Amino acid sequence: DERRKELGLYLRARRSQALRSDYGLPPVGRSRERGLRREEVAFLSGVSVTWYTWLEQGRDISPSRQVLESIARALHLSDTGL
Repeated sequence: DERRKELGLYLRARRSQALRSDYGLPPVGRSRERGLRREEVAFLSGVSVTWYTWLEQGRDISPSRQVLESIARALHLSDTGL
């Protein structure tokens, strides 16, 4: 339970720190250049928005290694970052 919560907090933090320009995305609003939406991470990862949201929320789900690797690639995480 605690590991799921930690993973969710970590993913949320990484998503909020991502530079939108690194993904070819425009700023949101007038000046928000950092942070991806959950929908954007889900799309880039090839998973559903619901699944990604549940993962961030620390719900009792069991993501496969492939899903975690896909999310790690989408957020530009290294092997040591996950």
